Amino acid sequence: MVGCRSLGATEVPPSLGPLGAESNVGARADRCPPFTAVEGSASTPPLRRPNQPPLSMPILRLKPGHVQPVWAGHPWVYAQAVDRVEGGATAGEEVSVVDPRGNLIGRGFYSPGSAIPVRILARDATTRLDASFFRARIEQALAMRASLGLPGERTSGFRIVHAEGDGLPGFIADLYGDVVAVQIGTLGMKQREALLYEALKNALSPRAVVDRSSAPIAKTEGFVASTGVVRGDDLRELDFTERGLHYRIPLQLGQKTGFYFDQRPLRARVEQLAAGKRVLDTYCFVGAFAIGAARGGAREVVAVDESALALEVGAECAAMNGVSERVSFRKEDARRALVDAKGEYDLVIADPPRLAPTRGARDQALLAYAKLAENGCRATRPGGLLVLCSCSAAVDLTALTRALSTGAARAGTEATVLERWFQGFDHPVPAAFAEGLYLKALIARVEPRARAGVAAAP
Repeated sequence: MVGCRSLGATEVPPSLGPLGAESNVGARADRCPPFTAVEGSASTPPLRRPNQPPLSMPILRLKPGHVQPVWAGHPWVYAQAVDRVEGGATAGEEVSVVDPRGNLIGRGFYSPGSAIPVRILARDATTRLDASFFRARIEQALAMRASLGLPGERTSGFRIVHAEGDGLPGFIADLYGDVVAVQIGTLGMKQREALLYEALKNALSPRAVVDRSSAPIAKTEGFVASTGVVRGDDLRELDFTERGLHYRIPLQLGQKTGFYFDQRPLRARVEQLAAGKRVLDTYCFVGAFAIGAARGGAREVVAVDESALALEVGAECAAMNGVSERVSFRKEDARRALVDAKGEYDLVIADPPRLAPTRGARDQALLAYAKLAENGCRATRPGGLLVLCSCSAAVDLTALTRALSTGAARAGTEATVLERWFQGFDHPVPAAFAEGLYLKALIARVEPRARAGVAAAP
């Protein structure tokens, strides 16, 4: 006979309510809990609860009130959410994340010096974070992209692993033709880099793997970032195509992994909009927007950046793609170029580097975006288009739109948002991870502001 033994209230496994908040609904001593042993069998050991963390694994216990986001799928455990760490966890070691009552929420690698001490890789107690795990995640990431057309005949460069978006937080990989460039962002992933490289070899057989990890992030995590080719053939440049355009990027040009793949959809749209227009591409890097605009039929494109090397590479890429005669590259401060433009351009692109690297920098960044929008509006002729971008996760679409409206008003113009753009599908974002939608852009029509009754700008 299967029965229900008498339980005290503290013995009843807690449950999570519909929104993930801890609850004792149904936790009555006179009810049979869902986890019980068969009575009358002295040799039968007590069954472990399915939501119980693995034995002998260090535990990171969350504070009350900090469970719901992680339970709902957010991959980050913030330091302020941690109550205590039990079991003597060491840096880079696998740990279980549990709620205040001990229910398993997820597992990941421990980064004690980070503001995000754990990033969740698995949500159960049985998945092993071993070579087969990394191989399966990378294969799943590639299969998703293949189902949506990457790689294709016209595109051999794109992101193949987008950290949290592909279930591998702390690891980014981009494909450049037959070369993979990676960024490692956590100590746990650094300690397992050989497994990651082997998984990439099995899935893609790349000619080489290049490490482009950030030295400051590595220092925060407690490791030294590798540089250059770490597997395969020696090489000096990354050679690939995007939408039929050919690029060669030297390894010493150190932005991201070498190129901004996240803006591929917006570059395609700018190319469509550029026909017959005079275009200003500020913060242009190697001029991917400019080259696309020229191919799209722009009558003239001016590309501005402060990096002499980036401009040199951009000019070479423009020549490779047969648009040199319509693109001029200028070494200049982008802000000064916008101020000096004085309404001369039909299409203006302002795609600055990240202005809010942290939440604490958000307010100052919003002032900078408003000023950028003001100068962008002044540079745009009446009826022209301004493309305003932000790659700061701390600045959401609403905040960027507000900065545009403020800047437009100060410039004596009206900005009407026509389109909103985000990172491409090879940069996926978990639904519970709002911070993952870091890239956003506005395409706005700029018109003179009606003067009657308009107050002076504050």
